[in-house]
Amino acid sequence: MRVAFLGTPASAVASLEALIDHGHDVVVAVTRPDRRRSRGASASASPVKAAAERRGIPVVHRVAELDHYDLERGVVVAYGAMIPASTLARVPMLNVHFSLLPRWRGAAPVERAILAGDRETGVAIMTLEESLDTGPVHLERRVPIGDATLSELLGRLATLGAQALVEVLADPLLLANPVAQSGEPTYAAKLDSEAFHVVPSMSVEECLRVIRLERAWALVNGSRVRLVAAHGAPGQLMVESGTLDRREGLVVMGARAGAVIVDEVRPEGGRTMSADAWWNGHARSGESARWG
Repeated sequence: MRVAFLGTPASAVASLEALIDHGHDVVVAVTRPDRRRSRGASASASPVKAAAERRGIPVVHRVAELDHYDLERGVVVAYGAMIPASTLARVPMLNVHFSLLPRWRGAAPVERAILAGDRETGVAIMTLEESLDTGPVHLERRVPIGDATLSELLGRLATLGAQALVEVLADPLLLANPVAQSGEPTYAAKLDSEAFHVVPSMSVEECLRVIRLERAWALVNGSRVRLVAAHGAPGQLMVESGTLDRREGLVVMGARAGAVIVDEVRPEGGRTMSADAWWNGHARSGESARWG
């Protein structure tokens, strides 16, 4: 099948490579333009662009470029922008969406599933429509979330989505008979910086969910600190909410009705280190700190 692939992040690469490895003719890849991915860095290619170029696939940055190609179908995986109705009218497209639709339509479905405490999530292979993630579903696959971090869960979903995608394309019945979504939709808006801010009014579980998104931060005595890894404290290890202290050789944050043991941190402008080394570096001599 002559296919255009539209995607941008690392989680889309597995689907691109699965299409190629299963004999589909990926004639072009559309991805977001090169950009700086960290402060001070030069512009770099998206993971999908890098993967496509390794496999000898032409890369473009505008959906309108698809008008120059003879295509049977498009495949979209986390492309990062809406596809114009005029393009969808010319090229039927499948979307690999990382949620159990209609739950978590939108830009950040995996993050929102973790934050909400969902017990499971999955992938849906759907027909792409002009409206946001409303298309009928060809195939759905489920996975438990457990205590997975965002990157761990995205890795599982990327692999599962790639497998489901090639299964749909190989089965004329699945491809021709998608099922309309049913149930109450929820929407996964993109997260801003404040969504990663851990504060003492959160429960222990809420704190840990944010930390599992791998961009969590808190203010400690007024300085911003990234919270890289943490786990819940046993019931007997209690610290006042809003206090950061060392107890029994552990760095402990007091949250609402419980405490969080901080395992790894990254001070602003610094490197990732153990919470114990960070605490020692601040030479607190047993003094507690305030966080929020």
